Amino acid sequence: MTEGGLLRRSVVKTGQLGILTARGFWALLRPPYEWRVWIVEMEQVGWRSLGVAAITTVFTGMVLALQTAYSLPAIGVKYYIGTVVAKSIVRELGPVLTALIVGGRIGAGMTAELGTMKVTEQIDALRSMGTDPVKRLVAPKAAASLVMLPALTIIGDLLGILGGLVIGVFQLNLTPGFYINDVLDAVTINDVCSGIGKSFFFAYFITIIACHNGLTARGGADGVGRATTDTVVLASIMVLVSDFFLTKLFYILF
Repeated sequence: MTEGGLLRRSVVKTGQLGILTARGFWALLRPPYEWRVWIVEMEQVGWRSLGVAAITTVFTGMVLALQTAYSLPAIGVKYYIGTVVAKSIVRELGPVLTALIVGGRIGAGMTAELGTMKVTEQIDALRSMGTDPVKRLVAPKAAASLVMLPALTIIGDLLGILGGLVIGVFQLNLTPGFYINDVLDAVTINDVCSGIGKSFFFAYFITIIACHNGLTARGGADGVGRATTDTVVLASIMVLVSDFFLTKLFYILF
């Protein structure tokens, strides 16, 4: 593909994502509200992703505490493990790793579901019955992601700090009280707001990319597979790239 063709494709896709965003949020705000569908989607996005999010953040906190203590012993950083772990987890690693791991799971699932409906003409059937596919399919997924990904991020932050506590107590001979006091002194409300704020943007990027790729999938099972792969790759890139700009923005705001 030539540079001009790639640029044109990127512009077209950006426009399509913008249109789907507007339609999705309008459908999200417009009654009637299908609460049962929203709850089912929240269970799919949140509860079923809790295990992988917990494992990721707990061991990230443990590794971070261990590496920090063993890499910088000369400056006495061992006694500031709580500060290092809490700041890193709450502001950066918690929201980013949760978005990457959970986002890959839920994004692939959304694209596979919508893509299968697209190639089997179920989306066209909904339109023929006067049902808006965006209202019926995209809006509940957006609502679930915007609620559950920040919730998973909060849980992940707490578990990551707990993982650091385990290493601090059993490997570095710190007392639990010392570690917890260090965490409470280090973490501010601005840190918490920054991390949770990022998770809302990550949830949006993951959902809108997944739904767009699913709704535009073509070519049978092979096309659905390509769309699913594209979702995981593009959503991960968007999370990492946007994290840089959101970090700069939140440091200015907070």
